[in-house]
Amino acid sequence: QVQLVESGGGLVEAGGSLRLSCVASGDIGSLNAMGWYRQAPGNERELVAQIIGRSSYKYIDFVEGRFTVSWDNDRNTMYLQMNSLKPEDTAVYYCNAERRHGGPPYWGQGTQVTVSS
Repeated sequence: QVQLVESGGGLVEAGGSLRLSCVASGDIGSLNAMGWYRQAPGNERELVAQIIGRSSYKYIDFVEGRFTVSWDNDRNTMYLQMNSLKPEDTAVYYCNAERRHGGPPYWGQGTQVTVSS
């Protein structure tokens, strides 16, 4: 089992920055990818950024160049640095972890990010 706890959301003006954190605990060695998803009201949950195998990174086009995902091995923590935030980035952001050998992914409880115009 793996537990994921997010923090760092909040209210920020357009053009501002936030850093989200996701602390992972439990059987972290059973994972092969971790990432950030977001879900805005009325929209489906979408992948924002992902770390695959601790060395491969993937971003959706809309955040490329503005968001950076990283992993701190000493703290078992994944970060999402979000710069140049736009109102369209407003959503609940979820930490996600995928199992190496299949099965349902793990999810955190979500953290709200609100960007005012």
